[in-house]
Amino acid sequence: DVQLVESGGGLVQPGGSLRLSCAASGFPLSIYVMSWVRQAPGKDPEWVSSHVRGSRNYADSVKGRFTISRDNAQITLYLQMSSLKPEDTAVYYCAAGRRYVVTGRREDYHYWGQETQVTVSS
Repeated sequence: DVQLVESGGGLVQPGGSLRLSCAASGFPLSIYVMSWVRQAPGKDPEWVSSHVRGSRNYADSVKGRFTISRDNAQITLYLQMSSLKPEDTAVYYCAAGRRYVVTGRREDYHYWGQETQVTVSS
């Protein structure tokens, strides 16, 4: 079975850091574009970042603060989040697709993980 399992979310104060992880199994992670998508309360899902064959791409809202990476075995995707702001509060999803897209729509991805909650609040 294909699985994407996120972890690492939690409550953090503004200016703090968190690292999200996405463990992948059941499909060849190395040939997929891996992405992070988030959905804030009352808002549409938003594309956050993608790892595209060594190239890292970010939404303007997180550029310079978030870093996406993969481990050497290509089985785990990470999102290092620093200088967190209250507006980063959202549920975060790991997603995999055959092509690079910058949407938050689930139907644009082949695989979609379960959510992990990130709350930035003092």
